[in-house]
Amino acid sequence: MLSSVSLVEELRAVESRLPNAWSQAHLKLVVSDPSRLDRASALLGPATPSRHRDELFFTASRDGSGAGLEHVRRLLRKLDGEGVGARLELVESVEGARATEPVAARTLVEAWDEAITTLPADWSDLWCELELLSSDYLERAALALAPLNPSSFGDRQGLRFRCARRFGYGAAPGMVGACLGRCDRAGVRGTVRILRALSDSAPVGTQGPVWYVGGRVV
Repeated sequence: MLSSVSLVEELRAVESRLPNAWSQAHLKLVVSDPSRLDRASALLGPATPSRHRDELFFTASRDGSGAGLEHVRRLLRKLDGEGVGARLELVESVEGARATEPVAARTLVEAWDEAITTLPADWSDLWCELELLSSDYLERAALALAPLNPSSFGDRQGLRFRCARRFGYGAAPGMVGACLGRCDRAGVRGTVRILRALSDSAPVGTQGPVWYVGGRVV
């Protein structure tokens, strides 16, 4: 018999049973109506579920090897929102990856400083990304980067922000470095990259250049 409890609540119950040192939680979603299985699989797509009969298998991780727990929670919330009847079960948990979690070779500040040195001398505006090793870092990163007005983008596990060298929309390079330093001190791990760059922009009566990516203004 399938539970009437929401999938998000079932995930919370699963999380309470995980050991302190868990690194991966292998999960099974049993879908009550086979005709909804394709839709459930599509909604869980970013977690790359595998399918067997009326069941979907996927993994939540905190070691950067797959979808983080908060990411999985957001996906299950979509299933709840569409009324997909299902039951979530913990198949197996794996411990120990906290000690062996992938470690960035450099701090985020060091990565930022290096990225800046690769730009042309007249750069003026940047669109940047902090991709996180785990969604467990998301809240800490969002708090540390708050002065940069960061935003999420699609289902990517990270935050994006603008940087302006002299004027216009975006944080100053020094402020970016200071916020990334806060991330380093908070234990946030990930990769900093510059997605787009402009040189010698001179906005007239505007806040600065506008980029359109995937139909969105960034």
